[in-house]
Amino acid sequence: MSELKSNKISTNDQNNVAIDNALGLKSYTTAQRNALTSVAGDMIYNSDNGAIDFYNGTQWIAGERTFTFAVQYLVIAGGGGGGRDGGGGGAGGYRNSYASETSGRNSSTETPLQIAYSTNYTVTVGAGGIGATSGNQGGDGFNSVFSTITSTGGGGGGSGATPLEDGRDGGSGGGGARTPVGTGGSGTANQGFAGGTTSDYQGSGGGGGASAVGGDGSASVLGDGGDGLYSSITGSSVARAGGGGGGGRHSNPDSTGSGGTGGGGDGRRANTGLAATVNTGGGGGGGGGDGNANVSYNGASGGSGVVIIRYATADATISIGAGLSGSTTTSGADTIVTFTAGTGDVSWSYCN
Repeated sequence: MSELKSNKISTNDQNNVAIDNALGLKSYTTAQRNALTSVAGDMIYNSDNGAIDFYNGTQWIAGERTFTFAVQYLVIAGGGGGGRDGGGGGAGGYRNSYASETSGRNSSTETPLQIAYSTNYTVTVGAGGIGATSGNQGGDGFNSVFSTITSTGGGGGGSGATPLEDGRDGGSGGGGARTPVGTGGSGTANQGFAGGTTSDYQGSGGGGGASAVGGDGSASVLGDGGDGLYSSITGSSVARAGGGGGGGRHSNPDSTGSGGTGGGGDGRRANTGLAATVNTGGGGGGGGGDGNANVSYNGASGGSGVVIIRYATADATISIGAGLSGSTTTSGADTIVTFTAGTGDVSWSYCN
């Protein structure tokens, strides 16, 4: 039988109950709480979740708490498309807060986000930029977003077909096209590197990657895409955000400008560039050309981005809104959610 112990009981002239000292509820773990024989209105202090729980007659409900919990993230934007007869697309911007891993442009690990319960947070997975199919630069990749974290889409590769155009700025910059002074696009601080340049009409520059500048093109070389970075946020080490390789003219002796490690597509000579790998944010390969036939070939599409989040399973239960595609797994005590397409809201509730 329960006991009520008090040093003093007296009347109160207000329509409430007042006590002189803090009210001390009985403390239970979640397992101990669940083993109780309870009736509606019972209240306990839950030492596992730091909340006052109450029983509503059917189940235990965790009371409101004011603190937040940490969510680690890897947010990669869509890669830029390769240029027509031109440069490789730049990789999508790369932002990482997992463990002590390197973030984009070889910067320090970012700080995990502090997430509040019962609050909507936007997630957007950026699409890859289109490969150039006319005398223009490749299309820029699209931004990826998790709450306040935005990664910038990769810059499109420069165009060596008329009109001649330089690589575009982005998360990582697109490679410069095959012109005497073809300039690579700039990357974004703490997200990715610039695209490679070129000094000749034969070889275009590679797109920048998350860990390296795109390679330069020349009369004898098609620029390679800059390499991406590895992350183990999903439980295994995976490379992402490599730049697209540069394309070139028929007389160039090299057959490809290799895509950067992490999903970058190869650039080609006398052929269409190769697409980047989906959900890596890699840049698309630049198309080549055939000087003898006066033909220019299309660039290839950049890879779509990805948003990956990781948090302690005991902290919260996630709700994923319509419009988002992906998968949920666990690794040890953590939950890992990988978003591969779409845009929508996510929120978390307390674990009872």
